[in-house]
Amino acid sequence: MGQLISLRRGADSARLKISARLIMDNLAVGDSIAVNGVCLTVTTFDRNAFNADVMAETLAQTNLGELLPGDRLNLERALRLGDRLGGHMVSGHIDGVGEIIKKDKHDIATLVTISAPPSVMRYIIKKGSVAIDGTSLTVVDYEQTSFVVSLIPHTAHATVLGSKKPGDRVNLEGDLIGKYVERWVNADRGGQDEIRKGSSLTGGFLAKHGFL
Repeated sequence: MGQLISLRRGADSARLKISARLIMDNLAVGDSIAVNGVCLTVTTFDRNAFNADVMAETLAQTNLGELLPGDRLNLERALRLGDRLGGHMVSGHIDGVGEIIKKDKHDIATLVTISAPPSVMRYIIKKGSVAIDGTSLTVVDYEQTSFVVSLIPHTAHATVLGSKKPGDRVNLEGDLIGKYVERWVNADRGGQDEIRKGSSLTGGFLAKHGFL
């Protein structure tokens, strides 16, 4: 985790300055860092902090514009080819912002219920994956407009989710593979897809050869 030092607003943008430790090794200008699950580019840095610019679209689609100096943030460097994939594939491109409805203790676990917009709920399935402020978690259960995840003590301690409370808003990213599957299925049903025009690669072809 890191901590927000400052958020300087422009006319339709912002610049974040974030203190950090573990992620600073071999950092370079232009590197990507996920900040509460949002992929940002390092513009400048020193020994203990880095700066990142946030454009209007990112401010509109995430909770970054709501941050205050002193807020703790989840920070993660970009995945390197050859690394172990301990969670699921996360791009850092947010699908929507949700709100924590409640938190309940169940033995060692903390059950967190989050309301989410349709842009996120369309990718939610039981035992599927979802990124909450950049933390990869497994869906325990879901309803039409909300879902439940469970935090083990380590996750609650090592991420900002442990200190979040009902009413707090969180960045949400659905499963990347599910989005590609959705695109292919919709195309097979007659959806408009310029990329696939003239291509022999179809959902039926993939299923026949064991890919779906």
